[in-house]
Amino acid sequence: MTTINGAAQATTIESASTSPPQSNPNSAGALKNEFITLMVAQIENQDPLNPTDGTEYVAQLAQFSQVESSENLVQLMQANTTMLDNLQVLSTAALVDKTVTVKSDQLIASSSSRHQGYLDLTLSSNNVTIELIDAVGNVKALPLGAHPAGRVDYAFDADNLGLNGVYQMRVQLDQGQEYQPAIYQQGKVQQVTTPLVGGTSQIDVTGVGQVAFYDVAAFAQ
Repeated sequence: MTTINGAAQATTIESASTSPPQSNPNSAGALKNEFITLMVAQIENQDPLNPTDGTEYVAQLAQFSQVESSENLVQLMQANTTMLDNLQVLSTAALVDKTVTVKSDQLIASSSSRHQGYLDLTLSSNNVTIELIDAVGNVKALPLGAHPAGRVDYAFDADNLGLNGVYQMRVQLDQGQEYQPAIYQQGKVQQVTTPLVGGTSQIDVTGVGQVAFYDVAAFAQ
C-alpha cells in the first residue's frame, strides 16, 4: 500500500514493462514451435509410399494459434489493468492539498471547523432539516427551510452548533417523503492511500475522513 501525504512527495510506479519478460516453456507459442518442429521431422521421415494426411496437422496447428491468441489477449488485458492502476495513482496523488466535493454522510467536526456542501433533493419539500447524530444518539438539527427539487446548499460552523467528534448526517423532509437525499461535502485532501494489488484508491478529506476515490463528485483549486 502506497501512502501519499503531500503534493511534493513522489512514489515509484512500476509498470508491466519494468521487469524483463520471462520465457514460459509451457506457453502456447512455445508448444506451437515444438509441435512444428516435430511435424517437420515426421514429414521428413515419413514413408514416401504411405504419406501422412496433412489435414490433421493443419487442424492441430489452428488450435495452437487460437490458444496463443487467447494468451496474448490475456497479457494485453493485464498490461492495460496495470496501466490504469498507475494512472489512478498519478491522478489521486495530484489531489493532495486540493479541495474536493465528496458524497458522504459522515462528518468529523472540531471546535474550529467549518463545513459546507449541498443536498440533492429528488422532490420539493417545505421542511428540509439536516440532523447530525453523534455516537450515543444525540441529535443536532440544522433547519434549511423550504426548497424545490435540486441542489440545496448548506454551510455551518461546528463551534456554533457545539459539535466535536464524528457524526452521521441525516436529512428530514416533509412527512411522507421517506427517501434520503444524497449528501455532498467539501473538504481538502490531506492524504491519498493506494492499494498494492487491485482495489480503488482512498482519500482522506478534512471534515469527512477516508472515502473511496470514485466518491469524489467535483474538484476545485
